[in-house]
Amino acid sequence: MSFVPNLITLGRLILVPVIIYLIGNQAYEAAFWVFVAAGISDGVDGFIAKRFGYTTTLGAYLDPVADKALLVSIFVSLGMQELIPFWLVILVVSRDVLIVGAVLISWLIGFVVTMRPLMVSKINTTAQIAYAAAVLAVLGFAFEAHVGTLLILGAYFTGLTTVVSGASYLVDWVRDVSAWETDTGNAHQPAQDRESSS
Repeated sequence: MSFVPNLITLGRLILVPVIIYLIGNQAYEAAFWVFVAAGISDGVDGFIAKRFGYTTTLGAYLDPVADKALLVSIFVSLGMQELIPFWLVILVVSRDVLIVGAVLISWLIGFVVTMRPLMVSKINTTAQIAYAAAVLAVLGFAFEAHVGTLLILGAYFTGLTTVVSGASYLVDWVRDVSAWETDTGNAHQPAQDRESSS
């Protein structure tokens, strides 16, 4: 039964193209409810994994990938229709690209990345989820007149936490890699020299 949380996570990944399709066809109310279902599935798979000890290595990688794929897809889809500020889309996408790039570089140089959950990143994830849900709700249920100012403030808050979160991750990564290179004697050596010395 340890595969159950991973199946739920895979289901959340499958919902990504569904939401993209719904937003592309301006079915915002349906997109909102699918997004809500995806959010519930995120909580359910996490609860099952922790409650019954079904945590797996695959799940540890798959869960954040599903979450980010979902959020980035929504932000890009809404941005392409000019329903949210384009600068916010750029910030959200750039943050994740930079983090993925750091992970790939770490893999290439043989450094094992330890992704510590920073408080600002938890706040940022919550802000992104809340903002995306609010925009879809406004579009789907047509009560924008009541929340226009809140959406503007939400966009700026989401953008701010995105920048701070991405910068914090990168600073931690540079510090960790530098310490690792110093400890292993790899610092300031060309790649070919490292290969010959290993």
